[in-house]
Amino acid sequence: MSDFIRIEEPKQAPAPAIRGGFALWQLGFRPFYLLASGFAALSIGLWAAQYAGWLGTPYLNGPLWHAHEMLFGFALAVIVGFLFTAGRNWTGRPTPTGAALAALALLWLAARVLVLTPFGWAAAAANVAFPLAAAIALAIPFVAARNQRNYFFVLLLLLLSAAAAWVHLALLGVVAWPGLLGLQLALDLVLFIVTVMAGRVVPMFTNNGVPGAHATRQPLIEQLSLGAVLVLLGADALQAPPVVIGAVAALAAVAHLLRWLRWQPWTTWRVPIVWVLHAAYLWIPLHLALRAAAAAGWVAPSVATHALTTGAIGGLIIGMMTRTARGHTARPLRADRFDVACYLLVLLGALVRVAVPLFAPSLTWSSVLLSAALWSAGFALYAVRYWPVLTRPRLDGKPG
Repeated sequence: MSDFIRIEEPKQAPAPAIRGGFALWQLGFRPFYLLASGFAALSIGLWAAQYAGWLGTPYLNGPLWHAHEMLFGFALAVIVGFLFTAGRNWTGRPTPTGAALAALALLWLAARVLVLTPFGWAAAAANVAFPLAAAIALAIPFVAARNQRNYFFVLLLLLLSAAAAWVHLALLGVVAWPGLLGLQLALDLVLFIVTVMAGRVVPMFTNNGVPGAHATRQPLIEQLSLGAVLVLLGADALQAPPVVIGAVAALAAVAHLLRWLRWQPWTTWRVPIVWVLHAAYLWIPLHLALRAAAAAGWVAPSVATHALTTGAIGGLIIGMMTRTARGHTARPLRADRFDVACYLLVLLGALVRVAVPLFAPSLTWSSVLLSAALWSAGFALYAVRYWPVLTRPRLDGKPG
C-alpha cells in the first residue's frame, strides 16, 4: 500500500522558502489542482451565464454541460494531476513537466472553452484527446519501469477517453447510442478510480496521522467492494433491469460501509486532514444505497448521483488536494483554518444538495443554489489559498 504514493512529512523545520521562481510546471499536481479548483469556483457563474443566454448557443448547455464538465473537466483534471505526481514515485521516472505538462493543461483548458462554443466537433476532439494523451504520458514511465501493478490506471484513462467519445458521437448524431449512458459509464469509471485510490491511501494516511488508529484492509472486503463496483459498471453498460442494478448497488453499499468501518473513522476526529477523507468516503456507501433506492423508484436518481459527485468525489478531492499539495511542497501535513473551512464548505454543500431534496422536496431549487454556492466557495478558497503554494518552488529546494 505504501508504494501507491509517498507523502513527505518534514522531519525538521522546513528550510526558508525559495525566493523567486515559477514552479507551476514542475509536477502534475500543480497546474491541474489549480485548474480544477478554479473551474469548480467558476462553475456557478458559467451556469448562470448559460441560463441568461449570455453565451449564445453553446454546444453543451444546462444540465448536460454540468454533468459533462464535472466528470471530464473537474474530476478528470484532479485524477490526472494526482496520477502524474504519484506515477513519478511509483516508477522513479519522470512524468510530464515543463512544456509537455503545459501543453496537456492547455488541451484541458481548450476542451473546457470549446464546449461553450457552437463548435461541436472541435469540442469533441479536445475532450476525447485529453484523457488519451494523459494515458499515453502515464504509460511511458510505467512501461519503462515495468510497473505492471499500476497499468490498469492507463486502461482506466483510455476507457474515460472512450466514454467521452461515446457521449460526443451520440450528441453529434454519428451513432444512435444514448449519450446519457456514456456519462453514466464515465461516472462508474470515476467511482472505481476513486475507490481504488482511497483504499490505498486512506488507511495509510490514517495510521500515519493518528497514532494507535490501526486502520486495516481485509482482503475479502477489498475484493467484494471493488468487484461490486465493476459489476455495477457492467450492469450499466448492458442496461440491466432496475432490479439487477438495485441488487448490485445494495451489495456494493454494504461492502463499502464495512470497508470504511475497518479504517477506524472514529479515531480521526481530532485530525482534520484525515477526518475529511473518512467523511468524504462515507458518501460512497450512501451513494450506492441511494442508487439501489432509485432503482426501486423510492428516490430521484439525481439524489444518488449528487451523493457521489458533490459528496464523495468533491470531499475526497478537496481532502487529497490539500494533503498532497502540502506534502509535495515540503509543508507540514496539518490542516490550517483555511483548509478546514474548505472541507466544511464542500461537505456542507453536498449535505444540502442531497438531504433537502430527500426530506424537503419543495425546497429543492433553493437547495441547489445554496449547495452550489457552498461547494464552489470551498474550492474558490482553496484556489486562492494554494495559489502561492502551487506556483512557487518547494520549501526544501528539491525538484517537484
